[in-house]
Amino acid sequence: MKQLLRPARLAPGARVAVVAPSGPVPEARLHAGLEVLRGWGLDPVVAPHVLDRHDRFSYLAGADAARADDLQRAWCDPSVDAVFCARGGYGAQRMADLLDWEAMRRAGPKVFVGFSDITALHEAFATRLGLVTLHGPMAAGIDFIGSERARDHLHSTLFAPEKVQTIATEGKALVPGRARGVTLGGCLSLLAAELGTPHARPSARGGLLCLEDVGEETYRLDRYLTQLLRSEWPAGVRGILLGSWQDCDPYDTVRAMLTDRLAPLGVPVLENAGFGHCPDALTIPFGTAAELDTEAGTLTLEEPALR
Repeated sequence: MKQLLRPARLAPGARVAVVAPSGPVPEARLHAGLEVLRGWGLDPVVAPHVLDRHDRFSYLAGADAARADDLQRAWCDPSVDAVFCARGGYGAQRMADLLDWEAMRRAGPKVFVGFSDITALHEAFATRLGLVTLHGPMAAGIDFIGSERARDHLHSTLFAPEKVQTIATEGKALVPGRARGVTLGGCLSLLAAELGTPHARPSARGGLLCLEDVGEETYRLDRYLTQLLRSEWPAGVRGILLGSWQDCDPYDTVRAMLTDRLAPLGVPVLENAGFGHCPDALTIPFGTAAELDTEAGTLTLEEPALR
């Protein structure tokens, strides 16, 4: 697995677009997030359909075509330096095939930020654009608004990525060891749902696989992992980082299942690495070559996430 193309870091005055590819966005939280971005010296612009609501399905932020159009226009706008997702939820998969990926490729690299349901777009940006993306807090997310640590880590990643080239976690070794590979992953249920789709990568071979999820019973998490394992998608993975399992079953139960499913792969596994649906979530770049050290609890990038 090759390292992907790194977008340019941001600087004060950069114009950033906020889009809603998935679920509906609470207006008050959006405005609070925009104030944070302005406080960073950025110039945020809100895409036209961010506050839309789908006329039939309350779990979607507007029509699929409108959400796709917002993302494509933002990405292809030469005045925009970065695209921030407003929130996750559900819906990115419904609009991913409506995007003109060739036009987006011609627009060149820029920063893309999001997580949770946005996992589907991280995968698409990797396979269609060959681009490093940031698995991190979203503009209208509770973690972005309410956690200084999460904001600070994202801010450093965006503006001074060399300062967070080593991502220090509070994680512990589930399976001890060190491994080198290229980061990828995201929300476990979305990765399982991506199998067989036009944007799915053929395997995680050579990768450092990052996994997390939210609000799932253990048997469902088991099913997602088992689906990936039966497809042989994780074959050849070099190491695994496990983030948060917020609002899932008690962690001892989840941990036992993770050990049962992942330890037979025979690669280092770091648990409780502090990314995903959790307070103070760290930003993890996807598509970067890195070393995982489970004893130190660190992920060290070979180069800063952004150039």
